[in-house]
Amino acid sequence: MLTAGQVLQLIRDGSCRTRKQLIEFTGLSRSTITDRVDRLIEAGYIHESGVASSGGGRPPSVLDIDATSRLVLVADLGASHARVALTDLAARPLAEEHTEMRIERGPEAVLSWVRQAFRRLLDRTGRPAAQVCGIGVDLPGSVDHTSGRAIRSFLMPGWDDHPIGPAVGADFDVPILVENDANAMALGEWWTSWRHSDALVLVKVSTGIGTGIVLNGGIYRGVEEAAGNIGHVRLHEADDRVCTCGSRGCVASLSSGHALATDLGMETSRDVVRLVQAGDPVAIARTQEAGRTLGIVLATAVSLLNPGVLVLAGDMAETGEHYLTGIRESVYRRSLPYTTRNLEIVTSSLGDRAGIVGTAVIVMEHVLSPEAVDAALASSRGRARPDLTG
Repeated sequence: MLTAGQVLQLIRDGSCRTRKQLIEFTGLSRSTITDRVDRLIEAGYIHESGVASSGGGRPPSVLDIDATSRLVLVADLGASHARVALTDLAARPLAEEHTEMRIERGPEAVLSWVRQAFRRLLDRTGRPAAQVCGIGVDLPGSVDHTSGRAIRSFLMPGWDDHPIGPAVGADFDVPILVENDANAMALGEWWTSWRHSDALVLVKVSTGIGTGIVLNGGIYRGVEEAAGNIGHVRLHEADDRVCTCGSRGCVASLSSGHALATDLGMETSRDVVRLVQAGDPVAIARTQEAGRTLGIVLATAVSLLNPGVLVLAGDMAETGEHYLTGIRESVYRRSLPYTTRNLEIVTSSLGDRAGIVGTAVIVMEHVLSPEAVDAALASSRGRARPDLTG
């Protein structure tokens, strides 16, 4: 027999929008469906948003997700930036805050800013902490999803094995989810623009290079949480440049924003973007070359996964078509024509907000999963519903 959480999923995915449709779809009795729906309404998961067309008699009420009764706090942390947001359960931002901050400052300094920023967002919107149902954090490194700790964080000295969840969520008794930034960005792009595609690959090129893969609507992380480490594929082992991972000849040491900045005598990938946008011919040529080099590895990813979409994100996505042109040249030249026949190679539609949106979606999918909803309903039996109206 379907649980209330499973009934919620039928409403979320559009399979059923009325009580009558739920009865017909599930074969459950009217009293059982009424009980499930009433519990979901009482707990603030759904509401009646209007009426559906009727063949006669009283029009049935339309059931819809109540996205505004619960809130999500998310933090998107990059090598040189930190962005936080307060969103509803449709991943729509209610307030955001951003600062330039090097993640190499360490977890204490960075996560202290995140905690304080979370409080500022709630204060600014006048929303109570009791409405927060989940927290998400994305980081520029691999993470252990069981423990919520960073692992193999080449760009994050001092972060390995740090308890990120307790550090950001000590004031909230809610689930705290930690994700790799490229994975979060890939899910954000898929959710916003490409839900019709069964496979999407996003490559983030900023200080380093990271890749997120979305297959059939879910993030693919790999057995060791290491899927997407394209930046550390070695192309030229004889090259003198040393990568952040300690190896020589990695794609990241040749094509990342840091590599470009070093070659051009600049400090950061943002400086490279400004040079390219100003029309500097040397910067443009080097940027296109970097795109072609990365495209060699991406051609293998295209042949292996046959995605419908390849998204360029991060700082290098802001170089106009220059970095993207290099990627396209190599991918189309090195891939079989039928693997790229319907492939779209594009820049990010969300820009620097992709991580925020994707992380919010990750939390949303978790707290609205059948298991989480049924557990929350079970724990709330016998006690009053919390005040979710503010």
